[in-house]
Amino acid sequence: MKSTRADEAKGFYKLSMLQCIGFGSGDLAQNLIYQTISMYLLFFYTNVYGLDPAVAAVMFLIVRIVDVIWDPLVGTFVDKHNPRLGKYRAYLVLGGIPLTAFALLCFWNGFSGSLLYAYITYVGLSMCYTLVNVPYGALNASLTRDTAEITKLTSVRMFMANVGGLAVGMGIPFVLKMFDPTETTDMSMNDHAWFSTMAIYGCVGLALLFFCFSQCRERVVMDASATDDVKVSDLWMEFVHNRPLRILAFFFITAFAMMAVGNAAGAYYINYNLGGNADQLSIFMGLGSIPAFIFMPMIPAIKKAVGKKGMFYIFLIVAILGMGMLYAISMIPALREQMWLVYAAQFIKSTGVIVATGYMWALVPEVISFGEYTHGRRISGIVNALTGIFYKAGMALGGVVPGLVLAFVGFDREASVQTPFAEQGILWLVAVIPAILLVLAMFIISRYELDDDVIDRINQEIESRHKD
Repeated sequence: MKSTRADEAKGFYKLSMLQCIGFGSGDLAQNLIYQTISMYLLFFYTNVYGLDPAVAAVMFLIVRIVDVIWDPLVGTFVDKHNPRLGKYRAYLVLGGIPLTAFALLCFWNGFSGSLLYAYITYVGLSMCYTLVNVPYGALNASLTRDTAEITKLTSVRMFMANVGGLAVGMGIPFVLKMFDPTETTDMSMNDHAWFSTMAIYGCVGLALLFFCFSQCRERVVMDASATDDVKVSDLWMEFVHNRPLRILAFFFITAFAMMAVGNAAGAYYINYNLGGNADQLSIFMGLGSIPAFIFMPMIPAIKKAVGKKGMFYIFLIVAILGMGMLYAISMIPALREQMWLVYAAQFIKSTGVIVATGYMWALVPEVISFGEYTHGRRISGIVNALTGIFYKAGMALGGVVPGLVLAFVGFDREASVQTPFAEQGILWLVAVIPAILLVLAMFIISRYELDDDVIDRINQEIESRHKD
């Protein structure tokens, strides 16, 4: 259905497919870095750079604590200021360049084993990622108020985000092998191969951020005068008074913790539990993204058929079942030798994870609108900073838990074969802990109350106020 001028005057803009793809390319770009960090940085630190797993775990936690301070400062800054290049989209360029530089430095082994260097580069990368990601999240809510368009936008965005995930999960082992052809049985331990690989991914990501910048038009933003008095304390006030935001924030913690734990354990699981090689790791990691190309285009139809909450419940259960299959297969020697069974379980798990965690981004504009409906200000930067704090808290758990579990079970990076207890610990990280987190996520999302008809009514009321 085509939009009318009256609809667009009310902020219910229709978006072209090129605009959706342009916006989605921003998430693809960020995933080329975020997914590489999530999946492989711990492995690089422990097996190439030379850090102890427990030391790396503590560093991941401290970096997330820095984020707790930094994120609201960024959110407040972007809400208060209006750069010439665009209120939110400007940071795709201004933050994207240093983000790419720090991503390369994180995978540079020039100061091998130096904890100080690891802290400086990882903190710098995390701060630059926030400088891109918080405005990018706010950009979503500035394109349109139309719920159907946001669902379409989110579907395209998550489709492209998973292109990035596939390029990392399946592509990294192949690119590493290209730069280190002598390595045939394991992930590359060659530091130059890691740096060269990250250089390729970082430069492609930067080009995609520029493309995203070129295709996005910010049309649903507050007047500058309405955000002049935005301050950091508004983050706490928004959290206290916006119940849907609180629910979504806690869902973000559990969802990102689940993904980060599972992603960080993938390389260990294939290498040590299954005795696999780089090709098998590539397929396993790639299956973490492939279901997106099947199911993300179907999200609007699925949501229409079973409702928003029904869709979450169905796919969270599917993910838990996939994790249960992965655990059962791994516990039976005769079954874990059949890699196709491992791949099937990974595909089922990933199908549930991708849809459930992908659609949660469509809820962010909803809680922003709820806040605007409640107190009259559309402080998208503050809201995205708050959700950023919670998803990075989830990432912190995902970074800390694997390192601590590996230390607890006696993982030895020098050993090609781990003890049965160490292998069991890796399996906890791959299946058991993520499944527990998903059960918690299912309970949390059951409390979310902004159905489509409710949020549409809220948006109509907001636009009526502006018209008056």
